[in-house]
Amino acid sequence: MTAPKSVKITDEKVALAKAEHYCAYQERSQQEVRNKLYEWGLWTAAVENIISQLIEGNFLNEARFAHAYVQGKFRQKNWGKIKIKQGLKLKNVSPALIKKALAGINPDHYMATLHRTIEKKAALLTEKDPYKRRYKLQQYAYSRGYETDLTAEVLKNSEL
Repeated sequence: MTAPKSVKITDEKVALAKAEHYCAYQERSQQEVRNKLYEWGLWTAAVENIISQLIEGNFLNEARFAHAYVQGKFRQKNWGKIKIKQGLKLKNVSPALIKKALAGINPDHYMATLHRTIEKKAALLTEKDPYKRRYKLQQYAYSRGYETDLTAEVLKNSEL
């Protein structure tokens, strides 16, 4: 099989129109857009110019992206704050915006989601030894990005 040809765009106006469509489709971080523009074969000056135009046109907004990312990963994938924070760092979102977006998660919903996640995993485990079972549940919660103290609290207060 041959690899698909990468699209090369030389005109900055065409690239801006495509980038606007790319950003309108779903929320994007600046780094995602920057990578896409470089993938299209644009030079650094054109890329930065297009990104500034996208920000001015409100197609690109890091705070809006961070909020949407946090809410989506928490509600859809049941990720914990640690994993969400790491994902945002990989997208080069500023620490202040990460902190602000994570503050938007309701603590009661967060604990309920953690409890529900652990209960679902506990129902699937066949381990009989209580220490091994607890360890496996802890590791699962950690892998989903939940904090160690909250996981320990949920496991201590429930009979899983």
